[in-house]
Amino acid sequence: MGTILAAIGIGVLVLLAGNLPFNVLRAWNLQAGTAVPWAIAPAALYLWAYWRFIGGRWGAAASAASRRQNLRANNLSARVWGASLAAGLIGFGALIALLVLAARLVRLPASSPIVTPPDMPAVTALSLLVMASIVAGITEEAAFRGYMQSPIERRYGLGVAVLVSGTLFGLLHFPTHPADVLWMLPYYIAVSAVYGGLTWAANSILPALVLHATGDVVVLTRWWLTGRPEWQIGPALPPLVAESGTDRQFVATAIVAVVLVVATALAYRAVRRLRFKEIAPTAKFVQPNRAVEPTA
Repeated sequence: MGTILAAIGIGVLVLLAGNLPFNVLRAWNLQAGTAVPWAIAPAALYLWAYWRFIGGRWGAAASAASRRQNLRANNLSARVWGASLAAGLIGFGALIALLVLAARLVRLPASSPIVTPPDMPAVTALSLLVMASIVAGITEEAAFRGYMQSPIERRYGLGVAVLVSGTLFGLLHFPTHPADVLWMLPYYIAVSAVYGGLTWAANSILPALVLHATGDVVVLTRWWLTGRPEWQIGPALPPLVAESGTDRQFVATAIVAVVLVVATALAYRAVRRLRFKEIAPTAKFVQPNRAVEPTA
């Protein structure tokens, strides 16, 4: 239990240390100098220093190896990169199918639209939105799939690590929709399963980081333009099964969701096998037929 509590505490600190400075700068940019996205430059400089510290390149030498291991930003070959991104996209497809399915079972919450100052140019607003996506991708993957998932996974396995990190990932979205955060927990745990499973498969947070940041650009831009959050995929108010009964569309969506979930699991296992195959010549064996995968 101590491992889980320590991972949660350190993970939350890593998250706050990464995204709070940009949130402050962005809020200031929305009030002063709104014509240009001046907050991006200092935020990018800070993010670079932050990444070097949590990755063990800066700071105390005694803790450098531990920070590098927990961040888990291991380099990957081109083949593993390609396989990981393809597997993650299948995972995204599974998430979309599950969201469409969930919208037929329960009323998913609405959310406040993304509002920018009326005198702020669209290109400035879009630039800040893209930077917010990059910051979220880096800091959330470093915190949840790096510092939080890694030690729990090493001690208790992937399932417990995803459940813990996914629950915290959901609870920390409380400011977005406080009245519905518990209803939305299964969604955030599913998101963590996609990113966390990919991190486990590749033994690196980097593919999940790229997909997270890119996905946030897409969903936040859509949210800004349409006022609809990421979990509202189909019609705004689709008929609930409890009201309309089970129809062909619901059954078809359920089948597609199951197929994509299974395909995601198989794709992740393929990525993991590819990763092990590449490191096999240099892996150290501590038990017969069981290799320990390097952390870098």
